[in-house]
Amino acid sequence: MDLREHPRPTCARASWTSLDGDWEFTDGVLDDDPPALAYGERIRVPFPPESDASGIGRAVCEHPRYRRTFTADPAGGRVLLHFGAVDHDCRVWVNGHRVAEHSGGYTPFACDVTDALVPGANELVVAADDPMADLEIPRGKQDWQERPHVIWYGRSSGIWRSVWLEVVPAVRVDTLVWTPLDAAGLLAGEVRFHGDAAGLDVECAFSLAGTPIGRVRQRVAGASAEFSVRLGGRGVDVEDLLWTPDHPTLVDVRVRLLDGRRVVDEVASYTGLRTIGAESGAILLNGRAFFCRLVLEQAYWPASHFTPPDAGACRAEAHLIKALGFNGLRLHQTTADPRFLRACDEFGLVVWADAPASYRFSGAAFARASRMWLELIERDRNHPSVIAWVPYNESWGVDAVASDERQRWAVRALHATARALDPTRLVLGNDGWEYVVGDVVGVHDYSHAPADLTARYGSRDAVASTLRRWRPSGRPAVVSAPEVGEPDLSRVPVVLSEFGGVSLDSDAEAWSGYGAVRDPDTLLARLDALVGAVRAGSGLAGYCYTQLTDTLQEQNGLVHADRTPKASVERLAEIFGR
Repeated sequence: MDLREHPRPTCARASWTSLDGDWEFTDGVLDDDPPALAYGERIRVPFPPESDASGIGRAVCEHPRYRRTFTADPAGGRVLLHFGAVDHDCRVWVNGHRVAEHSGGYTPFACDVTDALVPGANELVVAADDPMADLEIPRGKQDWQERPHVIWYGRSSGIWRSVWLEVVPAVRVDTLVWTPLDAAGLLAGEVRFHGDAAGLDVECAFSLAGTPIGRVRQRVAGASAEFSVRLGGRGVDVEDLLWTPDHPTLVDVRVRLLDGRRVVDEVASYTGLRTIGAESGAILLNGRAFFCRLVLEQAYWPASHFTPPDAGACRAEAHLIKALGFNGLRLHQTTADPRFLRACDEFGLVVWADAPASYRFSGAAFARASRMWLELIERDRNHPSVIAWVPYNESWGVDAVASDERQRWAVRALHATARALDPTRLVLGNDGWEYVVGDVVGVHDYSHAPADLTARYGSRDAVASTLRRWRPSGRPAVVSAPEVGEPDLSRVPVVLSEFGGVSLDSDAEAWSGYGAVRDPDTLLARLDALVGAVRAGSGLAGYCYTQLTDTLQEQNGLVHADRTPKASVERLAEIFGR
């Protein structure tokens, strides 16, 4: 099975049916009756109605409504309907029966529609509500004004990720969790089941380029099965098994639920063997110091907004980042298309995964953020490329974190949640400034003076001094408060997690927050000097250059919005690949 095309590549069945394509569409209103509406337009799913690619192109579409027909034969099993993401509150009907609802615009959900099906054509209706003025909804960089302004972009309401059907057995594999435990091939596995699988066997077979390197089979005694396995074998060097950006080795996994020799269910997955840690000011990959050379990825396309044009665009984006000399990216204020993470796994790019922010703190906003955080970690934790979780950025959604004890506890709560669910990755509590807690301190500094960057980050002592005294954007780099204590910054790695932002030939619509140059040669010279001040050997554990692409008003990309490079790719790779 080619997992690169599957909407859920880490847990995929061979048989699935895409429902992307033409749907009927109409604008609704709050509390209407979507199955009874008249649908007079056509929309191309999964592109959001605010985008040109959808065929709708509304500036504002707060209540998108969708309808289409489909056929499905359960064949003695069950039919699952999957949604990659629907923003924000969603309700689903099949043949007039309400089969699902979900709140949260950035994470997937699925529902069993079997009992609502009829022979032949079935009517599917989807209603989404995404109120533009609700600043307590996690929205990332989607604008709350009618037109994009400052550093916010076009909106992506309604269905904006793939929709698909899957015929599954009633008792089946539900969720997989792969956790590398060391750099010598030890892997922990957890297989969770839907339905009563007690008395059946679960078998996990691991292979490397077709060569078997491990197998586990055990009797199911409950809702899940847990095991550990040492992967390898005769003629397999453990170093060849490890996943790194230079050698992004992926291990294929076949998971089968068995009743004797009869296959009850089968899914395909994969994993990468690598460990991530932090110690004595360094980030460690497989126990060795690893300097992060990241680029800020907004994952936005002019015609389709936060939805990639197609699966090929996901791979092209990852290939571009690698070709420019980076070993990773920070996915900023959105969630990734899983096929993009698959490409990062395959090409060897580490990923820092941001959580999209709300812009007002409240109990409701924190509840929404917490639910999304749980679902995001559950969705992406099997991708070896993902090495860091970032719940908050620049105090968005916790704007008073320096003075409000409740907001500091919110940062600590999401940090602790990630550590509890996934203690094998780095977690940054609040990236950019006003550090409260985290395995890494992230600092944002857009100085274009290389001497200033060297003075601030040229050594560990300089970095420590900078964190104590400097106020990026007028805010303290580190927050100290009685209930959180004084952080020990002597051992925490520090990453310049946003810097640069040089614009080339910006137009009148460009945001003026970044410095500008007039020609490619000057751009290259400026980049060479800036990166030279913060590369490996400084007091930093890495950097993240802002940003990969021009995105509407933010015209500070290394490439234009259409992904055309602004300067020689070879020269850019020399600068960022050192």
